[in-house]
Amino acid sequence: MNTENRNIQDTELKKEVVTTGLTLGKFAPLHRGHQLMIETAIEENDDVIVLIYDSPDVTDVPLPVRAAWIRTLYPGVEVIEAWDGPAEKGYTPEIQRMHEEHILAMLGGRKITRFYSSEKYGDHVSAALGAYNRQIDPDRLKVPVSGTRVRHDPYGQRRYVDPVVYRDLITKVVFLGAPSTGKTTLASYLANLHGTQWMPEYGREYWAEHQIGRRLSKEQLLEIAEGHVGREEKLTEEADKYVFVDTDARTTLRFSMYYHGGALPKLHELAEAAAARYDLVFVCGTDIPYDDTWDRSGDAQRNLFQKQILADLNMRRIPYFVLSGTLEERAARVNAVLAKYRKYRSLVEVLA
Repeated sequence: MNTENRNIQDTELKKEVVTTGLTLGKFAPLHRGHQLMIETAIEENDDVIVLIYDSPDVTDVPLPVRAAWIRTLYPGVEVIEAWDGPAEKGYTPEIQRMHEEHILAMLGGRKITRFYSSEKYGDHVSAALGAYNRQIDPDRLKVPVSGTRVRHDPYGQRRYVDPVVYRDLITKVVFLGAPSTGKTTLASYLANLHGTQWMPEYGREYWAEHQIGRRLSKEQLLEIAEGHVGREEKLTEEADKYVFVDTDARTTLRFSMYYHGGALPKLHELAEAAAARYDLVFVCGTDIPYDDTWDRSGDAQRNLFQKQILADLNMRRIPYFVLSGTLEERAARVNAVLAKYRKYRSLVEVLA
């Protein structure tokens, strides 16, 4: 046999021994049981495909968010987003055929070696694929959880949910406003009221420790923004439904521009990212008395900063709510918004 023919034969043999595992679902949300299935497929196959359905009737979490969880945790896995997957449920021959035809169409003729599931549909789907029916923990003994339980009680079931996923289930509420507008007091008050976490303004702590002549360098201001985000991420993992945040990177950028006339590129990036980081934005008003402590720049500066904050939000077309009145009145306004709000849904209903 000549070298060319041998190389062709070796290539064909390699094609025959490459195995591909497939699993599918709504992953609403992705939990440890799903991860056990995916990780088993990774261990047992050369390639793994995860097919994920849109399912707006089951979850508000958008398909791209759920797909991103899998891509982040398992970068070697191919994720296929099934935007037009069948919504029908049941095991009639017609419904089974509908799902089988959709799966085959999404795969585009690729051969599946093993089909992974923990459900009854594993029988007919694996048969349609010509694949081995690989059942993973069907009795939920290894991982006693379900998507329904996590949806109903994310906080109570968070030990079964990866932090990458859990952080996206929490509503992030940020309070903006010039110095001495009551952000810290309100964030702390609401966290205590809701039995959850709040993120203090890291910049105040950092400034008290590192300032020289009441100033910080551009590099130090970047450290504040990065440190704030890092702490916020950790607190979100322990939050129950909401996390209340005192200021963000946009505020730090504003201080850098005020004191230095500019900011490091990374701080600009963090400020841009903050525009999409939070679900709800509240601006604390200047109608409360100014607390003229030694670390602040005066009431006139407070009014200037407030104008800049509102202008920035308007320029970015970010919806926000202005808070005024007493602590109790401000908290009542926030709670009224939270009562109507649904994460990943339009703010139109809340704003109406």
